[in-house]
Amino acid sequence: MSTLSKEFRRQLENTVLKARDEAERGAAAALEELGLSETKIPTHLNDAQQKLRRKLRAHGKQVGDTQISDNAWDISHLVHECAYAHWHRMLFARFLAENGFLIEPESGLDVDFAYCEEEAKRLGIDPWELASQFAQGMLTGVFRADDPVLQVRMPTEFRNRLTALLASLPREVFTASDSLGWVYQFWQAERRDEVNAAGNKIGADEISPVTQLFTEDYMVDFLLDNTLGAWWAGKKAKEEGGRMNFATEEEALAAVALPGCEWKYLRFRFNRLSSIAFPLRGSWGHSWHCGEARRKMQRGWCSFAETRQKPVATSPIRARVFYVFCGSVSVSAITSLTLGFTSNFGWF
Repeated sequence: MSTLSKEFRRQLENTVLKARDEAERGAAAALEELGLSETKIPTHLNDAQQKLRRKLRAHGKQVGDTQISDNAWDISHLVHECAYAHWHRMLFARFLAENGFLIEPESGLDVDFAYCEEEAKRLGIDPWELASQFAQGMLTGVFRADDPVLQVRMPTEFRNRLTALLASLPREVFTASDSLGWVYQFWQAERRDEVNAAGNKIGADEISPVTQLFTEDYMVDFLLDNTLGAWWAGKKAKEEGGRMNFATEEEALAAVALPGCEWKYLRFRFNRLSSIAFPLRGSWGHSWHCGEARRKMQRGWCSFAETRQKPVATSPIRARVFYVFCGSVSVSAITSLTLGFTSNFGWF
């Protein structure tokens, strides 16, 4: 799969920024209609609306909403939750449809948006609403069936603007391998700028905007190449009698490359008095200097500092990957792919 071009990335960014503004204004209007910003229950609400209001109030408290006076509530957190859920459910529906993964629940067959348009016309509902329902049924871990914010009905004018924004994006945006990662970063862009400009202490409300950044593939490749790749380079050095004699880094990379896994970001250091190459970072390719470090490595807990320049261990080990920022799909995907290549050579 290709990655987003600069033109498409810019178009996606502008669309997501506009979508957040429209979604939050629409969510605020819908929640105001239900009287969530007030203490008293509006008299015009029917029984179903009052029940939904109670669920939304409880959810708002969970995400940080507070009562600011005897007659008013701060519902900014609930507004964001509602806007985020509605826009991303629509967005995910199109991602699934454009890649042939949107499933019609009764038949279990994949459908495209044209089918959603025809079926929505028969049912008398909005086609994007129908597609979103299909997506929600598939992604229950992301969009829970009992989530009260997804039961909120946005005003028609805001729904129409969101669907127009979604429809304005070309198909290439949804078939690119990195577009979904950029979506999360663009959604937080303006809020991140506000937090950084304020210069205040980062709290619970600020941590997500300033840390929700897309991890590009080359960043993950660099981390893996200079950890797992360094381990493999040390193993190759053992096969060469503990040393690798090469004139350039390119020659060293060619010597340790695997089919489908070239370790292109792996860096070496060279002995000044010879052409012996060693991995630049750590000594994963070398065995440990004490029993405790060996036991840690066997459990997957050994650090670079606990190893020494000694011959590599030949017995298989278990690997654990620790990524402190968590949640990055690209890290998980590329790590799994790389470990798949290495497992073919009997590492793990």
